[in-house]
Amino acid sequence: MERTAPDEAATSPGLNGVPRQRPGREHTGAVPEAVPVVAVPEAASVAAVPDAASLVAVPDEAPAVVAVPDGASVGAGRAGVRAVLRGARRWGPRLSRLLPTPAATPFTFVYGAVLVLTSLAARYASPAVMDAVYRSSSTDVAHLVKTPVPVLAGSALWIAGGIASPYSLCFLLVLTGLERRAGTLRAAGVFLAGHVLATLATEVPVGLAVLAGDLPDSSLHRLDYGISFGVAASLGALAGLLRPWPRWILLAGFAGAALSDLLTFADPMTSAGHLVAVTLGVASWPVVRGRRGGGADG
Repeated sequence: MERTAPDEAATSPGLNGVPRQRPGREHTGAVPEAVPVVAVPEAASVAAVPDAASLVAVPDEAPAVVAVPDGASVGAGRAGVRAVLRGARRWGPRLSRLLPTPAATPFTFVYGAVLVLTSLAARYASPAVMDAVYRSSSTDVAHLVKTPVPVLAGSALWIAGGIASPYSLCFLLVLTGLERRAGTLRAAGVFLAGHVLATLATEVPVGLAVLAGDLPDSSLHRLDYGISFGVAASLGALAGLLRPWPRWILLAGFAGAALSDLLTFADPMTSAGHLVAVTLGVASWPVVRGRRGGGADG
């Protein structure tokens, strides 16, 4: 704010800070010339006053409009939901039959729970401890001669490769299918027979070859454990309860894989044991079919 300079009369005695009026004008009531003038700020310094349109905030983009489906799309959606529900009601019970339950398949369910526990123990135990456990459970010739029953039982408590092994899934699917169709006793008998007999069929020739001098003594102490022989025998038995096409496709696929491993000598004794086990399963068809009078179940 600017202000005009007071004239010289303002220096005379009077009220401090109040300029005196000029002579002859004391009683006229006229406004003195040297009045304070309020400076008007320039247009640029005046605060911009928004107009009426700017008082309402308008978003840059219009809000998204929720699309309301018409009657046809709503009907199609409901039809899709009904189709899914019908499929669940139709296939749900069939899919649930692929997995073991305590009431329908007690052998597979209890045995599977034990395998889960042993697999978790093998996962978190130290490698040195598990190596000692595996060797004490190995069904090699040396252990079979000294303690045949404990090692045959102990070797069936472990899954080669752990719970993530393909044998875990094969065990659940094959043993569940076999036990549902053939019964608990028959399924357990086939599994145990395949495990024991296929083990003996592969280890006894090794012992005889060592006695004959064809193999070194170190062959008596090989590491051999797992459930694969029992699973192979159960698969061979289950094939006899299926319809012809699934039966022969299953057997041909398994036998082809075992023969391929045997010809490449990746693990010839194990591959030979798998072939022996699946043959034992096929030989059990009259027994497992006896529950259904010799018929096949698809």
